[in-house]
Amino acid sequence: MNRDYVEGLKAQRRDIDSRIAIAGHPIHAMLVAFPISGTFGTAFCDLAFWYTADFFWARAALWAVGAAFAMGVLAAMAGLAETLLVPGVRRRAAAWSHATVAMVLLSVLGASLALRLEDPAAAVLPWGAFLSGLAMILVALAGWHGGKLVFEHQVGVKADEPL
Repeated sequence: MNRDYVEGLKAQRRDIDSRIAIAGHPIHAMLVAFPISGTFGTAFCDLAFWYTADFFWARAALWAVGAAFAMGVLAAMAGLAETLLVPGVRRRAAAWSHATVAMVLLSVLGASLALRLEDPAAAVLPWGAFLSGLAMILVALAGWHGGKLVFEHQVGVKADEPL
């Protein structure tokens, strides 16, 4: 291979390599599973409460949305650090779309948590369930744009073989 070509490829890889990682594994990618599962869990618990009227499900939804919000804040901090430290991330529109939708998702999760704190059962219908549905849509959109960063732009993905 041409030496200049190889050096150019190395520079491109450094431009999108994760800076916030443990043993090469991006922390943001590790953390996002928790708010995603918390969002799904909240929606499931809201449906279960609606179907059974069992207070357990309202309380479970409160805990699920609280965990989703807390872990979402941690994931957002890791994502912000990656955005600030990795120039290749900032140059991609998908990164800004992902960040914007994720911040709206965090706002919805925070509003849902605040709504449920005083009386978890009374909060489920109609607004808690509405916010759960909205959060599910936002998770899908944020995941779509985050997936574009990973699968199309290879952000945070280690090269198979060294150059």
